[in-house]
Amino acid sequence: MGQKIAFGLGMLANQMFPAALGVFMVVLVQDLGFPPLLWGLIFFLPRLFDAITDPIMGFISDNTKSKWGRRRQYVFTGAVIMGVSFVAMWQLYEANGLTYNFWYFLLLSFVFYLGLTVFSVPYVAMGYEMSDDFHERTRIMAVAQWIGQWAWVIAPWFWVVLYKPEWFETADAGAREVSIYVGIGCMLLAMVPAVFIKSHSTLNDSNLKPITLGNVKNSFTEITQGFKQAWRNKPFMKLCGATFLVFNSFNTIAAFSFFIIVYHLFGGDAGAAGNWPALHGSVGALATTFIVIPIVTKMSEKIGKKRTFMISQAISIIGYILFWFLFVPGKPWLFLIALPFFSFGIGSLFTMMMSMTADVCDLDELKYGLPRKEGTFGAIYWWMVKFGQAIAGLSTGLIMGLVGFTEGAAEQPDGAITGLRLFYTLLPIAGTLLAMYVMRNYDLTEEKANEISQELKRRRKEQ
Repeated sequence: MGQKIAFGLGMLANQMFPAALGVFMVVLVQDLGFPPLLWGLIFFLPRLFDAITDPIMGFISDNTKSKWGRRRQYVFTGAVIMGVSFVAMWQLYEANGLTYNFWYFLLLSFVFYLGLTVFSVPYVAMGYEMSDDFHERTRIMAVAQWIGQWAWVIAPWFWVVLYKPEWFETADAGAREVSIYVGIGCMLLAMVPAVFIKSHSTLNDSNLKPITLGNVKNSFTEITQGFKQAWRNKPFMKLCGATFLVFNSFNTIAAFSFFIIVYHLFGGDAGAAGNWPALHGSVGALATTFIVIPIVTKMSEKIGKKRTFMISQAISIIGYILFWFLFVPGKPWLFLIALPFFSFGIGSLFTMMMSMTADVCDLDELKYGLPRKEGTFGAIYWWMVKFGQAIAGLSTGLIMGLVGFTEGAAEQPDGAITGLRLFYTLLPIAGTLLAMYVMRNYDLTEEKANEISQELKRRRKEQ
């Protein structure tokens, strides 16, 4: 359990950074006057860069020879880069002008996402390596996601903090100060797995290739080969495709909740909206923490991982439908009813998918032998997620422009908020249905996974 908690504290940092970033990004539009298109570019370009660097980091991590093993030193280094750059990127002043702030934020975003790559790729691979037991893998990911979900409980309250005039004169002033606490705190949390998760020296591992400047060109060939092998691994590609559809259709509309609550429920008065934007995110995360994760963990042991995924996603569709009817002006508490249903979609996604990806790593070793490629598979999986996030970020800005949303306006044009509400309900429903279709023939069952595990153990003994 100590190892699971150490891994989980890393997950808290891994989720707190993007959770806080999603809240802070509202400041760019609402207070610093960023048009939706520039906002979309700030979402898109750094995540595209992140998606490109992930596979390279996966190769480096998988082939590192070190007395600390293949992962820990990168997790520690990435934590430092993330923490320092997160603080720096939010030192924005309106007086510097839109052009300066855009380029300043964009360039430091590249540094932040480089740190995220250096941290997250080996960190995720650590989790895949922690057990070769089918159900223990789910329990590891459940503990990690349970701890990580507290990021989504805490982060929505940053809205309240940033927009509280008794504490900060302006929201951008709040972002400058609060980012210091978030950056340093998350940096320390991200270091925990590097310090406390056990690893073995790989100095004498003959299966690993030296990481030298001369091998950089060859590494791209290896990365390409890893992609080809992953593409031939049909269960893995189904996991990537389903995650891409569920997570990134949700990400496209996630920021709309703030604008829907402020403008639809409270007529554009952010002060009157009070704690309701925070409660939307916080209550949903609490539902995930105390309802969804325990239920799906037990369900997966009883009925299998695939069926658990399908049922959870079907429940989430009910939540998205309810949102259309329960965002009612004058009765903001009604939308809380939809949150437990909605939470089954995102709340179950990474618990199940990360557990199933660990099973897929066994299948890859069975087919292609050593070295095991947890880092490569983790990098490819998160490449799909992050590339989707880049598309989602750009799509968010484009949708806001399409419906006629006007940044910083006290009142929005007719139809703008209705348009956001339509996308808020229909887009994630479409993504979820497509994901369920992709997963309909996923066939890496518990029985098959156990057979693969036993065969790998037999091979290792013979070696």
